[in-house]
Amino acid sequence: MKRIGRLGVMGGTFDPIHIGHLIAASEACSQFKLDQVLFVPAGDPWQKREHADPEDRFLMVELAIEADPRFAVSRMEIDRKGPTYTIETLELLRRSHPDAELFFITGADALALLPSWYRFEDLAELTEVILAARPGVEVTVVGGPGWPKIHPLEMVPIGVSSTIVRARIRADEPANYMVPARVLKHIGDSGLYRDGAA
Repeated sequence: MKRIGRLGVMGGTFDPIHIGHLIAASEACSQFKLDQVLFVPAGDPWQKREHADPEDRFLMVELAIEADPRFAVSRMEIDRKGPTYTIETLELLRRSHPDAELFFITGADALALLPSWYRFEDLAELTEVILAARPGVEVTVVGGPGWPKIHPLEMVPIGVSSTIVRARIRADEPANYMVPARVLKHIGDSGLYRDGAA
């Protein structure tokens, strides 16, 4: 097994995973010399009331990343009972990769909520943050005392979000190329995001 010295961690609901997630992960690998990006779909995301079934979201991530050896996906949050918190996931990863540097990859919208996260004050001891900004999302908070170190990620602006993908599918509009083809097929085969479904 290849030694992982620099591990990127991309947590999220991935409801569904889309090209913006994949491009951000790829650019983070390149710009920060990451050995791997680990996608960690949330099991019971405590800040979101509605979401697709965790098994569907995990499978969509698997389908999206299977061709890229730099990427992996973990069930650690899906298999954990109750609400899932980033700090606990990072602590588990620290124990399983004691020598690795951890880099949490997130977007500007999530970054603004960082102080509301469970045990926010402990994040700086475990990880640095790679910030992927989406077009139209203003970065109003850029760190301060008690915050982890934040690194901006330079990437081509991608104006795709999971919210947009879900809305297009509910409206019976095409979402081709916004998500990988195999993910879109799973969405269609499973009837996800239609008729008010998550």
